[in-house]
Amino acid sequence: MNCVFCKIISGDIKTRIIKETLHSMVFLDAFPLAKGHTLVIPKTHHVKIQDMSVEENADLFSLVHQTLQKVDKLTGATLVAVHNGKEAGQEIPHVHVHLVPRSNDDSAGPIHSMFNSILKFSDSEIDEIYDKLK
Repeated sequence: MNCVFCKIISGDIKTRIIKETLHSMVFLDAFPLAKGHTLVIPKTHHVKIQDMSVEENADLFSLVHQTLQKVDKLTGATLVAVHNGKEAGQEIPHVHVHLVPRSNDDSAGPIHSMFNSILKFSDSEIDEIYDKLK
């Protein structure tokens, strides 16, 4: 497999591992957007969160929760980001959660700044979406 995260898990690529659990690990991002930018990944290769077992999900997000408390102490605010699949902007096809320390002067904005426009929906369109998700 040519997955960079699988190579980190196997030890073929060295990284600064902060913590490991049975199903997950957290390490410093090799191309950080801020000091303390970390990644939390499952040890089993999955492209999307919904492909993971309930146990793997619980382990992953428990580790996110534990690590977030530490990362948040660096600046007082942390962006938690997941690109769930290629179409969502995922660059490495392996589930990973970014924990990026934020500050007022880091040039990054709110989630809506990632998109060129804000969509407008009619009440009937909103009801249709609501029904599908409910």
